Amino acid sequence: MQVDWGSDELKLTDAVSVLRGAENGAYPSGNSLMVKGASETVVIDPSVTVVAKGGAPQAIDAVINSHGHEDHMPGNGLFTDARLHIHEDDLMAAHSLDGLLDIYGLEGEPRTDFGKQIVEEFNYMPREDAQGFVDGDVFDLGGGITVEAVHLPGHTKGHSGFRISGGVFFLSDIDLTGFGPYYGDAWSDLDQFEDSLHRVLPEEADHYVTFHHKGVISSRETFVEMCTNFLAVIDSRHQKMLDYLAEPRTIEEMVTTRFVYRPHVEHVFADSVERRTADLHVARMLDRGEATEVDPGRFQRTSS
Repeated sequence: MQVDWGSDELKLTDAVSVLRGAENGAYPSGNSLMVKGASETVVIDPSVTVVAKGGAPQAIDAVINSHGHEDHMPGNGLFTDARLHIHEDDLMAAHSLDGLLDIYGLEGEPRTDFGKQIVEEFNYMPREDAQGFVDGDVFDLGGGITVEAVHLPGHTKGHSGFRISGGVFFLSDIDLTGFGPYYGDAWSDLDQFEDSLHRVLPEEADHYVTFHHKGVISSRETFVEMCTNFLAVIDSRHQKMLDYLAEPRTIEEMVTTRFVYRPHVEHVFADSVERRTADLHVARMLDRGEATEVDPGRFQRTSS
C-alpha cells in the first residue's frame, strides 16, 4: 500500500528515503529506510510508525530486518505479500515469537509480559517464510541500485548494517548515542560488538543513518567522532564496574547498583540486561587478570 508520508519522508538520494519515526526515531519507533530500484523496492526495519501510517510511499517488494528485535520488525506483519529477509543467525526471531523471546533470554513472568507487549504494541507476526542472508549478500533492486549486508554482530548474533548505492550506510542499532552500545541480551556479545565498531569505523559514506535518535549524519568527520565516543562507553562502563569491585561483590549486587540504566528506569527486562552486561564485563576482567573470584560468586578487583 502506498501512503503519502509528506515531510516525514526524507529523501537522501533519488533511490533512498528515510521514513522518520516519531521524535527522530526514539524507541519504540525508529527511522526506517526505503530503497527504490528499477525493478524492486525494499523497506529496511519497518517501524511502528510505518505500521501506524498504514504503509510506505511505494509498494514494497521485500522487507529486510537488520536484526531480531521487536522494534525493527513491526512491518513484518504489515507487508505480508513482500518477501522477508533477516540474517541467518537471527532467523528464529522472524519465524516465531518464542524464537524472538529466546534472543532476549527472558524467563517466567517477564517473558510472558514482554511477549504480550511485542504482539500488542509492536504488531508482531510470525513469518515462517523469512529467508536468511549472510555477510556480503547483495540485494539487486535493478537500475544499478543495490543493498549489501554488512554483518555487525554483538547487539544480537545477526545484527547487520547495510551499504546502499548512492553513498548511504545504515547503522541500525549502532545508534551513536551517549547511552552507548547495548549488549544486554542472551544473544549479545561484548567482544563482537567492540569488533563491529572497529569494522564500521572505516566505512566511507555520504550519509550514515541510525535507527534511533541520531538519524542522519551527513559528515564522515562527525560520524568518526560520534562512533569513537560511542565505542569509548564500553571502556568507561568497564572501569566503573572495576572500581565497584574494590570490595568483593556479587553479580546481583552489580545488578542492583545499575551500570547500564539509571536507577529510576523501570522496564520488564532491566534486571536481565544489567545481569547479562555485568556477566560479560566480569568475564572480561577475569580473562585479563583484572579481577578474581575470591569466594563462589563473589568477585574483587586485583591490586594494580
